[in-house]
Amino acid sequence: MSAPSKTTAPRTLFAFSHDLRVRDHRGLIAAARFGEVVPVLVIDRETIARLRSSPRRLAYYCAAVAALDHELRALGSRLIVRRGQPVASLRSLARAIGAVAVGWSIDYDARAIRASRDLQSALEEAGVRVLPVHDAPVMEPETLALAHPDGNGWRAFAPYFAAWRAQLPVEVSGDVRFAAHDIPSEALPAPREFGSDIELASGVSESAAAEKLARFVSGPLLTYGVARRVPSVERTAELSVEVSFGVLAARRAVAAALERATDPFLLAEERASIELWLRALAQRDFFFQLGWFSDGFDDEPLQAKMRGFRFAQTHPGIDAWRAGMTGFPLVDAGMRELHATGRMHPRARSIAASFLCFDLGVDWRVGRQEWERYLIEDSPALSIANWQWAAGVGADLAYPRIYHPLKQARRYDPHGTYVRRWIPELAGLPDAVLFADLDDPTQLRLPLYGPRSYPPPIVDHEAVARAFLTRYRNEVEGERPAAKGSSGGTPSATR
Repeated sequence: MSAPSKTTAPRTLFAFSHDLRVRDHRGLIAAARFGEVVPVLVIDRETIARLRSSPRRLAYYCAAVAALDHELRALGSRLIVRRGQPVASLRSLARAIGAVAVGWSIDYDARAIRASRDLQSALEEAGVRVLPVHDAPVMEPETLALAHPDGNGWRAFAPYFAAWRAQLPVEVSGDVRFAAHDIPSEALPAPREFGSDIELASGVSESAAAEKLARFVSGPLLTYGVARRVPSVERTAELSVEVSFGVLAARRAVAAALERATDPFLLAEERASIELWLRALAQRDFFFQLGWFSDGFDDEPLQAKMRGFRFAQTHPGIDAWRAGMTGFPLVDAGMRELHATGRMHPRARSIAASFLCFDLGVDWRVGRQEWERYLIEDSPALSIANWQWAAGVGADLAYPRIYHPLKQARRYDPHGTYVRRWIPELAGLPDAVLFADLDDPTQLRLPLYGPRSYPPPIVDHEAVARAFLTRYRNEVEGERPAAKGSSGGTPSATR
């Protein structure tokens, strides 16, 4: 990273979005090849609507923008803020500074891809060179598309991961020189502007994210294989927020993991944990390339055979699911963690999403909208992709994955540590009672009323799961012979 020069030099304009950092940045490096970079942030109506939907996300975004401006000032430049539509704002600013090029990072939901193409067309018509760049993924979609038989992206994750892993490491290098300028700027965004009285998130910066990554790689990464499955054992990386806002480059996370793997004294299970984390980062890239080669993620399932399958838009138990009061402790603990922190453990996410889609039969889009109110992380494309994956309507799924919430709790939170952390009503119960089946007459019962009440299960999991699978077989696959090992004419619903 270089300081601005004192001589007149060609200038390029770079528009930040989900890439709020100055280092290890494909977009900035691409823009800097044509001149000194003038940094700009355009806040449009869509950005405002998304920020207003989640106060914690809003606070983090404002803090990340402030940290970016601080970094740029340390390099002799500063962030220009504009409020309005990107096409008009960037075209006007490009003309004002005589920019030879305008760059930005690509997002992968359908709205963002359409906006990027509209911006590209408008700027090219104005005679400005455009530089849309794939900064968010570790691997650019076209890079791995070349390894695919038809060159048009991957629809299955397993072969994608094999190709992705074979291409590592990925290095991004190049000098970036920011322009010193006195261009007027609007005020940096602040929560109060968007109707929130929440304070700015603390500890948000590129350097803080790098330190957090270093702490994870130095120790917890080696037990990631357990932590991702067992919410009570240890924390996972918890870097999804930093990566989603681009405060930390996913490439940097991969590079750190690969460096850690060079330790010759690692145990086999520690190496396996590193590979599992790399696999999780690869799945993020897999979803991005699905969006890129499908003209963006929208509300239509990528799996064609599921487009005629209709989930319910409501259910008598949906408010209980939202409130963390379904009577299934692991589902409820996950929802309460989400409400309290803006995060949710990966295992709890899978089970809570499965419960909504399959036990209640509710549309995955309803769940996505609910989680968007609380999650801090900010990636519309990944939000859609992950929910499609959970609901069994994504591109790489042959059959719905239905989780039995009690069996999952017994397997991954056997002593109820995670559940007791988030459901105080259950804190004093013995382990044997915590995840007991209600149809077992030997088990104690919780009081259903009073200040420390906790409800019984709102559905019979086995019954509703089998009913869902029967409907799925009839409507999506047509009548088929029962799968081997099934009972009641449908595959097992007790994963």
